[in-house]
Amino acid sequence: MCRKILLIVLFSLCLNIFGQKPATAQAKRDSGLIQFSGILLSADSIFPIPFASVSVIRRPYGTYSNLEGYFSFVARKGDTVVFSHVEFEKSYFVIPDTLSDYKYSIVKLMTQDTVYFPGVVIMPMPNRATFDYLFVTKEIPNDDVQRAKNNLEREEMKDQAYSLTGADASEAYKQIARNYAAKSYYSGGQIPPMNILNPFAWAQFFEAWKRGDFKRKTATKR
Repeated sequence: MCRKILLIVLFSLCLNIFGQKPATAQAKRDSGLIQFSGILLSADSIFPIPFASVSVIRRPYGTYSNLEGYFSFVARKGDTVVFSHVEFEKSYFVIPDTLSDYKYSIVKLMTQDTVYFPGVVIMPMPNRATFDYLFVTKEIPNDDVQRAKNNLEREEMKDQAYSLTGADASEAYKQIARNYAAKSYYSGGQIPPMNILNPFAWAQFFEAWKRGDFKRKTATKR
């Protein structure tokens, strides 16, 4: 009798253990949660958009796109996802609520935002005499003009850039874009150029050696 009861208990436990596996996948589908992934690209150049905000309206979750424009986070079916970036127009996407799987991926194209500045209205002088008087008597601060010219010099702007503690958002984005372009250029199997394999560099080295440039430098140091 005890043996029969023990077999019945073991058989029930086996049914429960093997019956939980299909219930897990079904539970994921029934919960409404999905792994929402995708990549953000610019509509005009098909270029990845890094550091874009990806959030869900009226829900406290979201994420940001990485350097390649990729994002992934857990959302719910029927959520309205908003994509925003400082250089692009806001874009929206509604996750379908009829999905049968718990994974969903998209490729989202974003349009470059256009900034309009307020118009400037140029008013004429009331008469020619007023214009002649102001043109002759108006004092132009030469020191301010010269200071502005000096600040716009290339070397001055370079020094100011080095003196900054860090780059702003625009400069950081440009640097990331340059790095990504350089990485993509050599991703097709090409080897980046090296001066050690440059025959012209070797020719210049031998010419300098024949002229004795390295000997003169060594003698000067002594």
